[in-house]
Amino acid sequence: MSPSLARFVIATRFTLIEHVRNRFAVALVLLFVPLWISLGQFMIVDMGVSFRLWATGEILVARGNELTQISGALNAVTLIVGFAMFSVTFSSGTFDRRLAMAGYPRPQLLLAKVASLVLASAVVSLYATAVMWAYWSPRQPVLLAVSLFSAAVTYGAVGVALGTVVRRELEGIFLVVMISVIDLALQNPIASKGADTALVRLLPSYGAMQSASAAGFSHSVLLSCLGVQLVWFVGAALLSLLAFRRRTRSAVTGRVPSSTQGAPCSLPTARRPKSTTRS
Repeated sequence: MSPSLARFVIATRFTLIEHVRNRFAVALVLLFVPLWISLGQFMIVDMGVSFRLWATGEILVARGNELTQISGALNAVTLIVGFAMFSVTFSSGTFDRRLAMAGYPRPQLLLAKVASLVLASAVVSLYATAVMWAYWSPRQPVLLAVSLFSAAVTYGAVGVALGTVVRRELEGIFLVVMISVIDLALQNPIASKGADTALVRLLPSYGAMQSASAAGFSHSVLLSCLGVQLVWFVGAALLSLLAFRRRTRSAVTGRVPSSTQGAPCSLPTARRPKSTTRS
């Protein structure tokens, strides 16, 4: 194994350990995902609802509780992955700076976060798809899981960016929650009157919502919508990359050369008094 690959594996392992130690995030995955989907199943009426899929203009008919489960699943995966990535990035900020000051390559540190983001998003998305599958049968379950995954990685990248730039943990958590809630609430055809307007095309999870709706209730494969979601992910990833490089660069450039370390803080040496001789 090459040294670069070994450093990447070590950094990824430590990042995954941080995710596993985040018991609150693990509890959210195990409990919040099935709870949110189950509430959509039992609390929303199962009457047929017709809505227009904005990406194609097609009129789809779905049960209200099943349509709510899709928006609820998207809300759950974006919240959980965004929160988990923000929490890990925020808590490891000091450690990342110390590693950079010690000479650990920054590309391996960043790639480790991307690897953990992809793995966490895949696990949460597959779990949410399996829970929905227990209640009803989507037309295209694989495409549904891919749509959930695309939204999850996008919000995970947003969480990394927020974990790098915000100074207080509460601020980052509030931003992740509010962005996800507003984003998905405006796209729910049952709860929002503007779900079929041009405004939704500007929302971060527009591509994932359109693709997931098509996967649940039609046989259309909206690759263009997944492409739009990919653009959102790349933009969020570039933003997190710039923020991460800026934070670790300040740590690297702030290092004091070994030849001068300790000089500003060294105590002055006591001067010996001059001896006087009597003539």
